[in-house]
Amino acid sequence: MPCALSLALVEKFFVSFVFIVVMIFRVTPLTSHTCKLTDPQAAALEKLLRERSWKFRPVSYARYAAEKEKLNVVFYESGKLVVQGRATREFVEFTLEPEILKEARLGYEEVLNPDLLLPRIGVDESGKGDFFGPLCVAGVYVNETVIKAWQDKGIRDSKNISSDKKIAELAELIRKTPGCVTSVVPVGNEAYNRLYQSFKSVNKLLAWGHARVIENLMGQRHRMNPPPARAISDQFAASKDVVGKALMGLGREIELVQRHKAESDVAVAAASILARDEFVTRLAVLGKQFGVVLPKGASAAVDQAAKEFVVKNGAEVLGGVAKLHFRTALRAQGLPEPPKVACRRNSTVKKIGENR
Repeated sequence: MPCALSLALVEKFFVSFVFIVVMIFRVTPLTSHTCKLTDPQAAALEKLLRERSWKFRPVSYARYAAEKEKLNVVFYESGKLVVQGRATREFVEFTLEPEILKEARLGYEEVLNPDLLLPRIGVDESGKGDFFGPLCVAGVYVNETVIKAWQDKGIRDSKNISSDKKIAELAELIRKTPGCVTSVVPVGNEAYNRLYQSFKSVNKLLAWGHARVIENLMGQRHRMNPPPARAISDQFAASKDVVGKALMGLGREIELVQRHKAESDVAVAAASILARDEFVTRLAVLGKQFGVVLPKGASAAVDQAAKEFVVKNGAEVLGGVAKLHFRTALRAQGLPEPPKVACRRNSTVKKIGENR
């Protein structure tokens, strides 16, 4: 009997404890949300609202404003979006994020997912798909203070930011944020070509770059408060072991998380911005050095620029501004290209060397 009584008391205490925890940490109603939109995002949102019969009205300093069922949406000329009303949470969660932003943003999600505020390192690269210019790998340490400081500042995957000027502004913001620790490893073209000859694989070269950045950041742990719980990067190789095996001494002391579309994490997004800013800056310097415009990417325009560069400067100099394993390098020098090899990965057939 005493045993049964004790068990009942324990169960009663447990139920009370759970109720208190739920009351303390429950998510309060979200009635207001603000964020920045790019011009394409703003246009997509306006089109969506019109298609779903929202009522539009004029608002001072706003590009457009609409309302429906006690929910107001105003997009200002400054690029700021304001959502207000009792259905704000539902609109943000089921319309704005999945259909317009294409990613989860900061806000009430941090209550539902505390991992969003964990101290961590994000790693990303830029220049991998660009024939001209270096490969730049960047890493960013963030903590709760840094993450909250960036709320609504537009920190997102650099591929979704079309303006180099905006990239530079955000990179400056990231570097100057108190508590944020950064590292950028630029791999110049001559070094890149040597490393590629050694690794014989872009993925292994990328793994080395990611490992080097993580090692550099872990060497600055004394500046991180609290220490990072993990390092996050995009999974660019079929096997996660590619990066894991490349990790150096300090890098092996931290959990490495690799996942597809890792840029949705704010730490990785910040790293992508720093990496892109470094790439764009160095590409411009190379162009000025040789008195030419070096276009980004790998395209017909890049092919033409490569041919003109070889004519003007000679083929022996090409390795100082470009990645020589790209097919573009062969075309620029009038050399025969090896046959393209098709491979199957994740049920999708891709051609190896399409831009190489």
